[in-house]
Amino acid sequence: MAPISSAEPPLLTDAELEWLVDLARRAVRQHVEFGTYMVACAPAAALRAPGASFVTLKQRGALRGCIGSLNAHRPLADDVTANALAAAFRDPRFKPLSSEETTMTSVQIAVLTPPSAAFRVRGEDELYAQLAPGKDGLIVRHGSCQATYLPSVWEQLPAPSDFVGELRRKAGIAATLPVSALEFQRYSTQSSRAISLLT
Repeated sequence: MAPISSAEPPLLTDAELEWLVDLARRAVRQHVEFGTYMVACAPAAALRAPGASFVTLKQRGALRGCIGSLNAHRPLADDVTANALAAAFRDPRFKPLSSEETTMTSVQIAVLTPPSAAFRVRGEDELYAQLAPGKDGLIVRHGSCQATYLPSVWEQLPAPSDFVGELRRKAGIAATLPVSALEFQRYSTQSSRAISLLT
């Protein structure tokens, strides 16, 4: 089976990525300080076009919140704003971010390409051969169970077997279920640098 090529990353400039991560920072800071946020006017057409993003918050390298969209369903700038607020205040794994935590919290965004067409494989070796570690984000699905890992997760799980195994666990898919029963999609991202909420 020929490798399934990943989609090319969205063509955002470095300046546009910097604007988006600053937008996320400002939305979280304003909500912490004032309980609301000001809607920003995106300066470029690419930021006003539909787009999908993930926003990740970390504290001293540890995850503090991560929420995102897999499919574009609203303007990219609006998606980043909504996901930043959700990551800070509505990630079910964490308490809402407090004002005291802003001094130790960083924010980073990833903008996603559209996911590839769903595909299946006959076995684990065939799946691993399709993956580009460090580049591919992966969605796994079985029935109502679904989860994704961004390409950045390869830094913690560089072996394809570990990456896929932990992703299956995250989705709640039994380890005994054969990989041939699962459905996969791949995507790539453009990521901003991480900046402090106090920048």
